[in-house]
Amino acid sequence: MSAEANGKAVLRAHAEDAFADELKALAAADDRPRPERWQLSPWAVATYLLGGTLPDGTVITPKYVGPRRIVEVAVTTLATDRALLLLGVPGTAKTWVSEHLAAAVSGDSTLLVQGTAGTSEEAVRYGWNYAQLLAKGPSHEAMVPSPVMRAMSDGMIARVEELTRIPADVQDTLITILSEKTLPVPELADEVQAVSGFNLIATANDRDKGVNELSSALRRRFNTVVLPLPATAEAEVEIVSRRVDQLGRSLRLPPAPDGIDEIRRVVTVFRELRNGATSDGRTKLKSPSGTLSTAEAISVVTNGIALATHFGDGVLRAADVAAGIQGAVIRDPAADAVVWQEYLETVVRERDGWKDFYRAAREAASDRPHGVGA
Repeated sequence: MSAEANGKAVLRAHAEDAFADELKALAAADDRPRPERWQLSPWAVATYLLGGTLPDGTVITPKYVGPRRIVEVAVTTLATDRALLLLGVPGTAKTWVSEHLAAAVSGDSTLLVQGTAGTSEEAVRYGWNYAQLLAKGPSHEAMVPSPVMRAMSDGMIARVEELTRIPADVQDTLITILSEKTLPVPELADEVQAVSGFNLIATANDRDKGVNELSSALRRRFNTVVLPLPATAEAEVEIVSRRVDQLGRSLRLPPAPDGIDEIRRVVTVFRELRNGATSDGRTKLKSPSGTLSTAEAISVVTNGIALATHFGDGVLRAADVAAGIQGAVIRDPAADAVVWQEYLETVVRERDGWKDFYRAAREAASDRPHGVGA
């Protein structure tokens, strides 16, 4: 389903818009108990995330490919008084799961605080319209509510992305909100109390630089669910294929004929270098400094399809993905370049059916000093 803003197609529709038909079908078929102000029951929310077929034949596409229990625990947490922390290395679909949970529970995934090193306390609590503040002093009309405050007032799900990137003193402004379900407004001698249906989903990882550890007091307010990397190569291929297809439609890229073979090859390279061994376990490998996440694999394949579409014959080939893989692997020009060359010569060169990829990767490596990524 395409979404429009001001009559123009948007590049990336919000989950509740992109999957509106599925959410509507689930709501119509959902006869199970729903927590107050939830759009769907916990069972229907889990079905929306994991996929399934409804009694009327409507197919619900999987949004998350992984252990069912993880989704069940996450959904159940939102129905309690504990907030939900989705934890995992970069590229494990934390943001994706967070957005779809909010869309299914509240019908709105846009109550979002994006965590950065510069996120201020006002972004989490509230700010002020300074023109009105100077003219009339502190008042409800001069207050600018944060997404968290709006979620509390309306009984909806708020989202905080990259919680560990937010400075520690700003993180701790959430403690009172999550424990007392109250946001004090001392300037007005008032407070905002959360109504039924309010909860918060935060995402975090501890692999990137610039991470601020959560205080023990804040961490106790969350139920932590760890999202793992895909357990098998086939599961990862399915995830990459599904997301590439969705991104391709939004970017108006045609499907890539026979693209599944190259997707499987990208996933194989990423998993082997990530795990430090070939898929058969016979050869130990050095791992590069990057995470080589599923999200990066999706980006490499999408870029390859764009290359094949605009500068090739429309068929996704090894040459279309080789440079992208190299760019994902080589983050440290000195150390990672050695890891990549060793992998090409000891694994790729000898692998049956990979001669075209070996040649393409070697050509990409020879072009690197003259390219943008040099």
